[in-house]
Amino acid sequence: MASTTAAFSEAHRRPRTLRWESLVTRGVIYALVVLGAVVFSLPFIWMLSASVKSAGEVLIYPPKWIPSQWIFGNYTKPWGEVPFTTFYRNTFLVAGIDIIATVFSSSIMAFAFARMRFRGRGFLFLLIVSTLMLPSQVTLIPQYVLFSRLHWVNTLRPLIVPVFFGSAFNIFLLRQFMMTIPHEMDDAARIDGASWFSIYWRILLPLTAPALGVVAIFEFTFRWNDFLGPLIYLNSPDKFTIQLGLRMLTTQYTSDIPGTMAMTVVSLVPVLVIFFVAQRYFIQGIVVSGIKG
Repeated sequence: MASTTAAFSEAHRRPRTLRWESLVTRGVIYALVVLGAVVFSLPFIWMLSASVKSAGEVLIYPPKWIPSQWIFGNYTKPWGEVPFTTFYRNTFLVAGIDIIATVFSSSIMAFAFARMRFRGRGFLFLLIVSTLMLPSQVTLIPQYVLFSRLHWVNTLRPLIVPVFFGSAFNIFLLRQFMMTIPHEMDDAARIDGASWFSIYWRILLPLTAPALGVVAIFEFTFRWNDFLGPLIYLNSPDKFTIQLGLRMLTTQYTSDIPGTMAMTVVSLVPVLVIFFVAQRYFIQGIVVSGIKG
């Protein structure tokens, strides 16, 4: 009888112990996540703080997180000194066209590698993916010479036209996603007389919407934050993008740090809006695209 009672007590105590261990483990994980989020957010918080400080208070060490006087004029003053409206227009133009171009070109190439069977398909796909290991600096000079001979320097064409030929990373991502879609859909459509383009346009493209959202977010973020490309190909301020415009606030003799931080905060708004609007597609596309190789 005593042994039965002890066994019952031990069995009753074990679930409670497991619950406590689960709660402790979950609490430690949450604490680490919060700590990591705070650490990674510190630069952004400092940028927000510096955007409303005076020029002298920004340079105080150790940093003063809460300014003595909130100067919101840092958000309005740069607009009168530098044509940021033109920079935003150019950046939206480049990013908008590039999103449409890369979604179409990369998706149709990914469709061919994922659904069509032809000789040399594996080798060509391996060749495209291998270009991801090639640093962009290697092809920088040949590309500049090519665009210079085409008289495209100091125009937006070098930032737009290459995207129409697809992107290795986007092709890989979309191809992985398309391979998760059953091939029976293709067979049924072929029996009904659909062409390859009809299968791509009417069946695969709508089902690939989550991955296309990921590609669109990546492309918009890259083009919006791109500094090296515009720096190399653009010379006239009327063709500058937002990143070159921010650089104009810092000269050889002066540096408007609060104004630069304020305009950087403003320049982040479109990227944050795009991400929060499409984050559901972003997370879904990232998860599903890695399921099947």
